[in-house]
Amino acid sequence: MNVLFEVNGCKVDVDVTPRTTLCDCLRNELGLTGTHAGCEHGVCGACTVIVDGTAVRSCLMLAVQAEGSSVTTVEGLAKDEELSPLQHAFRKHHALQCGFCTPGMLTTLHALLTEDPWVDEDRIRDVLSGNLCRCTGYLPIIEAALDARTYYQQAAGER
Repeated sequence: MNVLFEVNGCKVDVDVTPRTTLCDCLRNELGLTGTHAGCEHGVCGACTVIVDGTAVRSCLMLAVQAEGSSVTTVEGLAKDEELSPLQHAFRKHHALQCGFCTPGMLTTLHALLTEDPWVDEDRIRDVLSGNLCRCTGYLPIIEAALDARTYYQQAAGER
């Protein structure tokens, strides 16, 4: 099936089988390997991308369901090879170790902070409960999210 959608601001036209997941399409058809296939059951969060502003598990969404949508992957968070403020905060707070879960954490938090730039720590913890990490301890990730809120608050004020 032919599917037309936008990925990281660029229109794409891909031919996939009807059962191809969005995760597999992004990785195998479009070469966007930042989206990680972890559990493939929607439990770990490593495959999280943003579809029309909402964080979704790309292993549970079929590529054909993305027809006409706007998809943002972890590659789309940086602009002109400059890390996003959230990515800078992750770096500053050492919020990653092996990096496998990091793309899903970043896209999940970007969607949350875009939707609610004044989010509190409890809500951040609640939302991150759906993203599994075996290496860090979540504290640096939460600190990075709290640090990045200022940028999202300023961006919201400019809208």
